[in-house]
Amino acid sequence: MQVGINLLCLSGFIEEQHLPQIRRLKELGYDGVEIPILRGSVAHYQWLGRQLDAIGLRRTSTSVIPSIAANPISSDSKIRKAGMDHLDWALDCAIALGSESVGGPIHAPIGHFTGFGPTEDELRYGAEAHHALAERAKANGIYLSLEHLNRFETYFLNTMAQARAYVDRVDHPAFHIMYDTFHANIEEQSQSRAIATLGKHMGVLHVSENDRGIPGRGQIDFAEVFTAVRQAGFNGWVVLEAFGAGLPELAAATRVWRPLFPDFETLFAEGISFIRQGWAAA
Repeated sequence: MQVGINLLCLSGFIEEQHLPQIRRLKELGYDGVEIPILRGSVAHYQWLGRQLDAIGLRRTSTSVIPSIAANPISSDSKIRKAGMDHLDWALDCAIALGSESVGGPIHAPIGHFTGFGPTEDELRYGAEAHHALAERAKANGIYLSLEHLNRFETYFLNTMAQARAYVDRVDHPAFHIMYDTFHANIEEQSQSRAIATLGKHMGVLHVSENDRGIPGRGQIDFAEVFTAVRQAGFNGWVVLEAFGAGLPELAAATRVWRPLFPDFETLFAEGISFIRQGWAAA
């Protein structure tokens, strides 16, 4: 098991000004960081990868579908092409970064709804896009970890039953699911049953409290989560995800307008301690 932290708590775009806080993560014992890939150039992520190498941190990454104009599940072939171009850009950045996994809700624009659940065509278009992306990822030593979201953020992928069926559609060994405890807390009747449903197809575990703050301070039963995950045989990236206030890239979707942790030092130190102790006890 490797412990990471999603750096969306700092910013949607990681720059030199964030390096002192990233060095602190290494001092606290984190194995790696999860880098948001929301904008920027391949050259920027090459630079960031060199900085992380010097610090001694491994990395995963997350991205999103930025708008309905680049939607890989659209009925419009030109829009689907723009969506695939965006996914290829995100993968190019991840390769330059030295990322081990590309995750996040890279299936449909966050906050976009049609008034219905996913259609058969949308599922087919998505599976075609993700199969092609997984093939490129595998050729570069990377795997995909597609993230489910709750019903208030997307209509495309909400539950582990849907996720398990979608894995079969994509049908590629480099395609997995990012399990997020915050979203599952909303959509699943039982986190342990949801994790068992997903089984061996978990690519990354997102440890995220019910209020998006410091894990262990809220209502989610993480002892149940860690036990179920270990029983499923997962031993990969366990990534802390907490959001700061006023993140422009995601605020409209996440509705985070207030501080959810007192300061970064508390989040960083308490978060890794909670995860390592919980994992050991499971």
